[in-house]
Amino acid sequence: MGELRLMKGNEVIAEAAIRAGVDGYFGYPITPQSEVMETLMIRKPWEETGMVVLQAESEVASINMVYGGAACGKKVMTSSSSPGYSLMQEGLSYIAGAELPCVVVNVVRGGPGLGTIQPSQADYFQVTKGGGHGDYHVIALAPNSVQEMNDFVTLAFDLAFKYRTPVVILSDGAIGQMMEKVYLSDFVPRRTEEEIRKECGDWCTLGSKQHNYITSLELDSAIMEQRNLHLQKKYEDMQKEARYEEYMTEDAEYLFVAFGSASRICKKSIELAREKGIKVGLFRPITLYPFPSKQLYQLGTKMKGILSVEMNAGQMIEDVKLAVECKVPVEWAGRNGGIIPSPDEIVVALESKLIGGK
Repeated sequence: MGELRLMKGNEVIAEAAIRAGVDGYFGYPITPQSEVMETLMIRKPWEETGMVVLQAESEVASINMVYGGAACGKKVMTSSSSPGYSLMQEGLSYIAGAELPCVVVNVVRGGPGLGTIQPSQADYFQVTKGGGHGDYHVIALAPNSVQEMNDFVTLAFDLAFKYRTPVVILSDGAIGQMMEKVYLSDFVPRRTEEEIRKECGDWCTLGSKQHNYITSLELDSAIMEQRNLHLQKKYEDMQKEARYEEYMTEDAEYLFVAFGSASRICKKSIELAREKGIKVGLFRPITLYPFPSKQLYQLGTKMKGILSVEMNAGQMIEDVKLAVECKVPVEWAGRNGGIIPSPDEIVVALESKLIGGK
């Protein structure tokens, strides 16, 4: 295990980035994720590892700086919260189209619009369905603890470079602001330019003997179609990266499906429900894209009913219904606009929507 500390989720993102050998962070402050950049400025990693940390003039500028760094084969990242992440969509589509690796952290707040600075999961559609224009996807990782905020930074970069794609760590204001103990990752040296050329020389611009034009533009529709077909094949290959967690499902008759902060609340709801004699378990998608549909089908179709618990108006429920192919009843429970549901509310929803409705 690495060094043990008590830290806030957003602070851990910054520390994990330094330890992961990140070359550059480009961002813009927005609540409730501003501590990511603030921590980096306090830590001054440019003196320790050579990492570049720059506050851009906007989220649009920061994602395009990420685009430039990624084109050089560098480990680059940014972070934001919901309205800022919305501004990054054009850049993310360009990066996906150019097949470049990067990591984006979205610490979600309530919306739509400027909304509230309170925690939410209402960016599920924006992240898992592409968000920007065109037929593309990003890999989406959903941490539910400060420890996973640390662990997923390294995992995100591994997946980003493996598939040459943007990877989003979809957190929320609760996990970003809460403090928990965390085992920090060990330091990984930043790659030298020679190592970057060796690893990424066939596509990156750094040190290329010939000009590599990084672009997502193609005026010939036939060629553009082939690019799209290539991307769709890559997204199909990504399906093997689906990750999930099961909790108390061995004897369960009902199932909560929840991610992030909502999944933590569900564990308490399970305790309360089982005290009433209701056998319920939890299926937690860790990757929201690729969604663990096959695994949920295998488990969910054995249940009497499924409750999709979300801190939004009901977005993931669409993927849950598709996964189980409507073979069992699926209902939604939760709060939106930045309100966190209580464990008791979830149990009441389970009883009223699934058990009482039999």
